[in-house]
Amino acid sequence: MFEVLTGTGLAASAGLNAYIPLLTMGLLARFTGAIDLPSGWAWLSNGWTLTILAVLLAIEVVADKIPVVDHLNDVVQTFVRPTAGGLAFGAGSTSETVTVTDPGSFFTSHAWVPIVAGGLIALGVHGVKAASRPVVNATTGGLGAPVASTAEDFGSIVMSVLAIVLPILVLIGLAALTFFSFWVFRRRNKRREARDEARDREAGDRAVDTQRLFG
Repeated sequence: MFEVLTGTGLAASAGLNAYIPLLTMGLLARFTGAIDLPSGWAWLSNGWTLTILAVLLAIEVVADKIPVVDHLNDVVQTFVRPTAGGLAFGAGSTSETVTVTDPGSFFTSHAWVPIVAGGLIALGVHGVKAASRPVVNATTGGLGAPVASTAEDFGSIVMSVLAIVLPILVLIGLAALTFFSFWVFRRRNKRREARDEARDREAGDRAVDTQRLFG
C-alpha cells in the first residue's frame, strides 16, 4: 500500500512540475538514506542527471511564471510531465524508503504498469494545472501567474517529500488536488456562461439597432 502511495504522490507531483520529484529522489538517494533506488533507477542519482534536471527545473520555474509563456510551456509539458510521472512512479514505488523497508512485488510481474499508471496520474494533474492557469490569468490580469506557479512548485516539493517520508499524507494532498480540480472546472463553466450571456446580449442589441434603422 505504501509503495502505491509513494508512486502516486511522486506522479502527482510530476503533474505540477516534471522535474521536482525526479530531482528530489535523485538528491535524497545521493546524499541521504531517505530512499534507496533499485539498480534499474540508480541513474537518477548520477551527478550529470541531477545537473540536467536542475537546469531544466530552473527553465521551467521561470517560464511558468510569465503570462502567455506559461501557456506555451504547458503545451510543451503535456508530453514531458506524463513521462516524468511514469518515471517517478516506477522508481518511487519500487524503492526502499524510510517508510517502506521491504518493497513488495506488487508491480514486479508487470514492470510497465507503474510507468503507465504514473503517466496517467501526472497527465490528469497536468490537465487541471493547464486548465486553471487561463482562469487565474484572466481573473488577475496576469498578476496571479507567478503566485499560482510558486504555489504549484511548493506543492510539488511537499508532495514529493511526503511521498517518500510519510506516504500516508499523500492522501491529503490528493484530496486537496481533487477539491482544486472541482473549483477550476466550476470557474471555467461560470466564465463560459458569462461569455455566452454577453454574446447573446450583444446579438440582441445588434438586432434592436438593425430593427430601428430599417423600421
